[in-house]
Amino acid sequence: MTRRLVPALLLALALLRPGLALAQTAEEIVTASDRVRNPGVPFRLTNSMVEYRSGKPASEIVLEIFAKPDPKTGQFRNIARYAEPPRDAGKLIQMVGNVMWFYDPASKASVRLSPQQRLIGQASNGDAVTVNLALDYKGTVLGEETILDADRKNRVCWHLDLKAATDEATYGRAEYWIEKQTYYPIKGKLYSDSGRLLKIVYYRRFEKQLGGVRPMEAIFIDGLDPSLVTTMGFSNYRAQDIPEAWFQRDYLPRIGTE
Repeated sequence: MTRRLVPALLLALALLRPGLALAQTAEEIVTASDRVRNPGVPFRLTNSMVEYRSGKPASEIVLEIFAKPDPKTGQFRNIARYAEPPRDAGKLIQMVGNVMWFYDPASKASVRLSPQQRLIGQASNGDAVTVNLALDYKGTVLGEETILDADRKNRVCWHLDLKAATDEATYGRAEYWIEKQTYYPIKGKLYSDSGRLLKIVYYRRFEKQLGGVRPMEAIFIDGLDPSLVTTMGFSNYRAQDIPEAWFQRDYLPRIGTE
């Protein structure tokens, strides 16, 4: 009887303790990491981006991001409203699926953008908005590795290889290192469709925000020139009901007045 109970007990412990968890698929790992990066409710936050060249700040943008999951796909729809610099205040970016529009209240014109276009420095439009990676990529677990994070601390991670599975994916391929047990995203390498390394990203300063522990900063490093760096800070998380009308292109002129 005792011998028969041992395997059952070990299985129960594995399910209860993350450190003894059964082998997980890439999809399960990325989905759990998406829940770390993103609240599961409509929300807003402040996204502050600074571009550095050889360690010196060159430019800065501050956006107010409004994000709401699509009930049909589970992917986030986004509105990004410029807060700074003053000359850009009130300009808007709307992203629904892989369709992105830029609206300038001065000209009252809407221009279609691609998620890959640079917003500032090494940060693209697709980096600034909220995305569930598990919906846009299909992955493979390459193994487990101990790597250094942005603060030069050791992290035991799953190493995953992700390939774009939809037209909505910002990158053709990505590698991610996701910490075991916590599912914190630690590091990523982002590639073009042709396989060229575009940028390296590190996540740091994990804090409790809006019902979970989330990275409060991302650091983007140019894939060819490491002296080109863009930091992206996240703050002022809060839940907010976002009207469905905001995700209609024709409604963009009215958002700035609400």
